[in-house]
Amino acid sequence: MEKVRERCLTGIEALDNILNGGIPKGNTVLITGSAGTGKTTLSIEFLVHGAMKGEKGLYISVTEASEKLLENLIVYDFFSKEMIQKGIIFIDIPEIYEKLGMNKLQFSMEDINLLIENIVKIVTEFNVKRVVIDSITSICYRLQTEEKIMEFILRLSKALSELGCTTFLVSELLPSAKGYSQYGVEEAVSDGIILLGNLERRGDLLRTLRVVKMRGTSHSRATYVLDITSIGILLVPLLKGGGELI
Repeated sequence: MEKVRERCLTGIEALDNILNGGIPKGNTVLITGSAGTGKTTLSIEFLVHGAMKGEKGLYISVTEASEKLLENLIVYDFFSKEMIQKGIIFIDIPEIYEKLGMNKLQFSMEDINLLIENIVKIVTEFNVKRVVIDSITSICYRLQTEEKIMEFILRLSKALSELGCTTFLVSELLPSAKGYSQYGVEEAVSDGIILLGNLERRGDLLRTLRVVKMRGTSHSRATYVLDITSIGILLVPLLKGGGELI
């Protein structure tokens, strides 16, 4: 019999059903896919539903200014500036780099430790329970070696898990990639992988979602069509037929 772990509900009902009750609390999940597949939207909705439940969220923006990101959320019914300001902390990582003196192209192990300590400090200070780093790929670029990437993700995941945080690491994926991450390390050390994609079918470009792995729970590995609506993300099973993943 499966040992049931306490769950972190994403708030996206179909995804929680796919995961047999939600993500096991404390897991670090790789949200991976190519451009335009809905990675950021999924991650923000995860934080918003947490805030609605009284769980503080932290969004660390690596590739886009958080102000611009918030402007794009106005179209969603679940968007509430007041609720987001109360329940979600938005931090642009260049501010952290500046504060820590890390404005360099390549990070050392000392830099890695400083970055993790700073993130943990923020999580502890504000009692954060949900974390999104968007994107982890840009941080990995500055780590450069597989050893440093693995060390960074393992240490960060352990520290956040011990604080009761469930974490999303957003990963940029080239359409031609054979694995689930840019460097091949991120997917190996993460507790879960949620793969988002584009599927061309009869002239339409559909977004898709599949849970590749999730430690601590049984789950469906089927492919679902992902639709981004004004009320948030909706998922429906993908009907079998012609189509090409891109």
